[in-house]
Amino acid sequence: MAPSILVVDDDPHIRDVVRFAFEKTGMNISIAQDGKEALRQFDRNVHDLVVLDIGMPEMDGLEVCRQIRKTAETPILFLSARDEEIDRILGLEIGGDDYVTKPFSPRELVARVNAILRRARNVSTQPEPNTLSHGGLTVDTGARIASFAGKPVTLTALEFSILRALLARPGFVFTRELILDAAYAGNIHVADRTIDSHIRNIRAKLATAGSDSVIETVHGVGFKLGRCEASR
Repeated sequence: MAPSILVVDDDPHIRDVVRFAFEKTGMNISIAQDGKEALRQFDRNVHDLVVLDIGMPEMDGLEVCRQIRKTAETPILFLSARDEEIDRILGLEIGGDDYVTKPFSPRELVARVNAILRRARNVSTQPEPNTLSHGGLTVDTGARIASFAGKPVTLTALEFSILRALLARPGFVFTRELILDAAYAGNIHVADRTIDSHIRNIRAKLATAGSDSVIETVHGVGFKLGRCEASR
């Protein structure tokens, strides 16, 4: 079945470019021109992914993402005319899966969307649930649920994939390239700062749940699973 994509942008030219690029690949496209319409469309229909412009009047894309994340983990790819690191970090922190700046290549946008959709399909076809644990951290890979000391931790799909990879090989030091292979399936180029942002988000969420020792930085190399002990 062809994937269903919701494209949200207040610029009609951008909407037309994205629609044309996606429809050429056989995707089903829904269009929204502002944040409020996007939420109405999202509630009315089932979508496999949302392409979401950040800089919209009245309700911007970040607020739309916050509202969607209250009820769903549908993948979200942000579009933005700004290439500021703080914008990318904020977008990822509130639950975005990827971030593309304008002007963009339609072919690259399609490639990034396809990469996200492949990850989502891999998640849905995983075998029976398998539990991984270390210290107080527990991850149910089938149900896609993480918890620390019994307290649930809400993670985005990418954050979960990164944490699962680390937990599956405790003591192993992952370079950023290996994390890319685990979380992004090696399909697209993602900047180091994107991986660092996801790691920072995971740490913050686990710290809130009670542990500040879940991921250790190995300077000059990458990251590895930490002790996963309760914070003192």
